[in-house]
Amino acid sequence: MRKAEVSRKTAETEITVQIDLDGTGIYDNQTGVGFFDHMLDQLSRHSLIDMTVRAKGDYHIDDHHTVEDVGIALGQALTQALGDKRGIRRYAACHLPMDDAQVRAALDLSARPYLIWNVELPTHKIGTFDTELVREFFQALATHGGITLHIDQIHGFNSHHIAEATFKAVARALREAVETDPRKADAVPSTKGAL
Repeated sequence: MRKAEVSRKTAETEITVQIDLDGTGIYDNQTGVGFFDHMLDQLSRHSLIDMTVRAKGDYHIDDHHTVEDVGIALGQALTQALGDKRGIRRYAACHLPMDDAQVRAALDLSARPYLIWNVELPTHKIGTFDTELVREFFQALATHGGITLHIDQIHGFNSHHIAEATFKAVARALREAVETDPRKADAVPSTKGAL
C-alpha cells in the first residue's frame, strides 16, 4: 500500500498530512491559508494523489511557517509512501499552459534533493498570500521528498496563473514519476540498485 501519514508539531505549527499515491485525486486540504489550500487541491487533483492536509500555524506572524512546514510534511509523506521506489518510473516532466502562463517542471525522485527555480512572480501578493512562499513550499517539498526538481517559467504575467501553472506542472510530473512502470515493476529504477 503506497500510503503515508505524517504529523509534525513545532512551536510554530501543527501539521498532519495523509496521502495515497494510487488514488484518484481526492483532496481535503485545510491549512488556514486560502490560496495555499487552492494550490494543494490542484496538486492533488492533477497528480491523482489523494491528499488530506490539516494545518494550524502562527498566522498572527505570517503564513510562512505554515506553508513551509506543510511542504516538509508532504515531502516526508512522499518519501514514506514510495518506500524503496521499486517499480516507479522515477523521472517525469510537464509543460503546462494556463492562460498567459506556461511553466515547465522536470523531476527525478532520486533521493538527491535539489531545486532549480526560474520563476518570477510579478506581484508580491496574490490576495493576502505572499508569492515568495510558492518557492518556499517547493524547496521544502524537494528537500524532504528527496526530489531533484527543476521549475522554469516559460512566460506569463499574471501571478495567480503562474503560481497555479507551477503547482499543476509539478503535479502532472509527479503523477507520471510515481506510477508503476509495467516494463520494470519489480526493479528499483537505478543501476545502483537503490535510490
